[in-house]
Amino acid sequence: MTPKTFSLGGDLTINRLGFGAMRLAMGTFDGPTRATDNGIAVLRRAVELGVNHIDTAGFYGRGTVRANEMIRTALTPYRDDLVIATKVGPLPGPDGVPSGQATPDQLRGLVEADLRALGLDRFELVYLRVGGMTGPGGESVAERFAALDELRAEGLIRHLGVSNVDAAQFAEARATAPVSAVQNRHASDTALLAECEEAGIAYVPYFPLGGGGVAPFDTERLGKVAARLGATTAQVGLASLLARSPAVLAIPGTGSLEHLEENLAAGDLTLSDKDLADLHG
Repeated sequence: MTPKTFSLGGDLTINRLGFGAMRLAMGTFDGPTRATDNGIAVLRRAVELGVNHIDTAGFYGRGTVRANEMIRTALTPYRDDLVIATKVGPLPGPDGVPSGQATPDQLRGLVEADLRALGLDRFELVYLRVGGMTGPGGESVAERFAALDELRAEGLIRHLGVSNVDAAQFAEARATAPVSAVQNRHASDTALLAECEEAGIAYVPYFPLGGGGVAPFDTERLGKVAARLGATTAQVGLASLLARSPAVLAIPGTGSLEHLEENLAAGDLTLSDKDLADLHG
């Protein structure tokens, strides 16, 4: 492991700055779909720029416009070091918004469908995504996580993760099966982040730049630091996330080649102690 890499599950080295596929097919779950050719170009450029961790899900898309199909078209045959992670659990409603939840016996079908769509024999990482569009908490995860662990034992999954969980759900999952990654909103839960760092578990903030209606940064502070460094606010925001902990992986998503290159340049931005103090107060 280096400052730019992380050892997932202790045996899989990936770059800490990856790519989230949610925005390839559409800007929002209920918004218009995007051109497939553009998504394919973004994916190919991401890999050219060193991305070897792509985060996706079967519910990223609508109709025939799907992130998983774009990934398969753009990147097969896959590079040996490419890690594709998926999330299972949410079930899209009639409006395309993933507001329902799969039962334990439905999870196998969701994993197998994602494997087929991507042309894979095995996932390196699969998250159990808990809840609908709301925050974490209030329900048991053990039975569903155990169902995914059965697939791990069969060889369909290498490592397991949990997403949108609180401390109790995280503990319940860890008591059920090995947890290699947590994917929660931003990185504001400092206690859970510290627990992940101590245990060598990846912490992967979704909406790392403030999507989903919640801003993780003070925009005025962010702008001042960016201006001082001659960088964009997106670059400073991503660099700040990576500076929070060596366990943090960033997966910014975009449907724009320009924004992709801007985001990935954050991997070369080093923030000083003063920069971090000015950002967080």
